[in-house]
Amino acid sequence: MKRWLGKAETALGNHSDRLNAINIFPVADGDTGTNLYLTVRAAHRALQDTVPADAGTVQTQVPEQAGHLAKLNDVGDVLARAGQAAMEQAKGNSGTLFSVFLCAAAEPLAGHARLTSSLLAAALNRAQIRAWSALSDPVPGTMLSVMEAAGRAAAAVDAGQNGNDSNHALGLVLDAAVAAALEAVVRTEGQLDALQAAHVVDAGGVGMLLILDCLRSAVLGEELRSELLDGLHGYDLQDPHIHTGMPDDDGVEVMCTISLSPLDAATLRQRLDELGDSVIMSQVGPSADAEGRYRWRVHVHVPDPAPALGVIRSLGDPADVSVSELALPRDPSGEVSAEGR
Repeated sequence: MKRWLGKAETALGNHSDRLNAINIFPVADGDTGTNLYLTVRAAHRALQDTVPADAGTVQTQVPEQAGHLAKLNDVGDVLARAGQAAMEQAKGNSGTLFSVFLCAAAEPLAGHARLTSSLLAAALNRAQIRAWSALSDPVPGTMLSVMEAAGRAAAAVDAGQNGNDSNHALGLVLDAAVAAALEAVVRTEGQLDALQAAHVVDAGGVGMLLILDCLRSAVLGEELRSELLDGLHGYDLQDPHIHTGMPDDDGVEVMCTISLSPLDAATLRQRLDELGDSVIMSQVGPSADAEGRYRWRVHVHVPDPAPALGVIRSLGDPADVSVSELALPRDPSGEVSAEGR
């Protein structure tokens, strides 16, 4: 798991500019690559801080935010720690959805010291379902579609293995998941009008494909498949930046972490749905506090931050509040500025 997230951090760092360049959905803010990179980096660094490379089955104390002993021989526990760190520091739509994916994938792996084809299939399926449900108004043609395709392919291949828990069976599932993810990325262009008009595939979908190929590479000890990206529409470093000449997106992105009862969480989601769009709410950590409140990561796009922040603060005391302009900064020549990336 540590090797996977390390590879993903490097890959997304190397590809962030190109992912940013084709990012136009749900808003053309040109930051999907950056947001995914920063979120995966947070997940990887959480393991760097808590999991020695040669830890084996040794237990060690983790930082206070984790709140318990790290079970270094427990795949699910380690991945849950990475997922929680990602959730706490998630950036944008793509980063938030990936952190949901990571947290959910950890659940079927809890208590297991070794990844098998059946466990991986269960993890990918749980993760894609949770990611779809975290977004108030999910649509196909995004990284959600890529997650779903990978999960379904993994389940189909695993079903044909008749309980085979060999490394060979695991490799077959990983290969199938990545192949299905690639096919789903190609399909995104025809699933969303904005992508079809711009002749590009979905940036978040490509990012998810990279992440899944990093998982395959880390588990099987093989090289990344750079050829996966060959021919993807718009995914060429020499192509012009597609944001040139596009109208600026109005509004802001509001994110925070807040402790809420289940009823208050449902109320907040409903009220944010009324105020804006791209509403994502996901629980951070499995346990409630003494008052029965769970911690939630909240994300929404709104025309004006004041009403959204007012609703949030009427229900609790938010932490890690961030408000970011959705408009992509451009210079007078029409080219994207360095800050915009």
